[in-house]
Amino acid sequence: MESKTFEEPSSTDDELYLQNASDEDDESTFSSGSTPKLQFRYVKSKAVWNDEMGMAEVIEKRGKTWVTTGIVRSGKVYSSMEESLYLMEIGALDLLDDCERSICLTDMYEKIASSKGGCCWELFEVYRHLKSLGYIVGRHGVSWSLKGIKSSHNAVDGSEETEQVVGATSKSDLPINKLFSEMQINSLRPDFDVYLPNSRFRKSSPGDPSFLLYLSRGDPPSRAEMEALEKQCGGLPLKIGLVTEGRVSFFSFDKVEIPLLP
Repeated sequence: MESKTFEEPSSTDDELYLQNASDEDDESTFSSGSTPKLQFRYVKSKAVWNDEMGMAEVIEKRGKTWVTTGIVRSGKVYSSMEESLYLMEIGALDLLDDCERSICLTDMYEKIASSKGGCCWELFEVYRHLKSLGYIVGRHGVSWSLKGIKSSHNAVDGSEETEQVVGATSKSDLPINKLFSEMQINSLRPDFDVYLPNSRFRKSSPGDPSFLLYLSRGDPPSRAEMEALEKQCGGLPLKIGLVTEGRVSFFSFDKVEIPLLP
């Protein structure tokens, strides 16, 4: 007989010091579930937000942040909703609209509240929390770069993007406007690929994630749902994220054997 139990959730209530291992200059201070303390910088990256794509095209890259942030397509770097907002909160990104007017944090919060760009507020809180701990975080099923995609594990569940790339012979471009904008918030699939801090991380050859993360929407997933999720993980560890009143927690399931009684 088998049953599944979950580990004690791990969370951090104390103030966290934000430090990306590949970018020691990018630091900020957060308290889980609280408004971030903005940092004002003399040098910022710039990006232009595209509502149709649900992400931003980076037009000026400053600092080492982009080594572990954003995806590369045809020589251009694009940042997702959560990546863009996170960089805005730490004062590392100036986000513009298509008329070159600055987009404020309030506008981005409203976009997330409307679940645009395949992101919701809880998903952003999980992303922000992981980044504050120094992890490298990317959307599951979306490759960091098309270079070396055939050997990459980033899309173990056979995503539409991977199928199109592998099937292509002379085309290097993908319908990037569909990558995030068509993602379903409530779909039963892992949300993030999470890597340990690594100063040698390369988007062209990221290797396997340390674990995959699924955001629980409400109650913990059922046994059937866990089995469906685990099938998509290709043998990689799966962790469940849960956001309750701004507090981010993580847990996982273990299989245990219960001895039969005589």
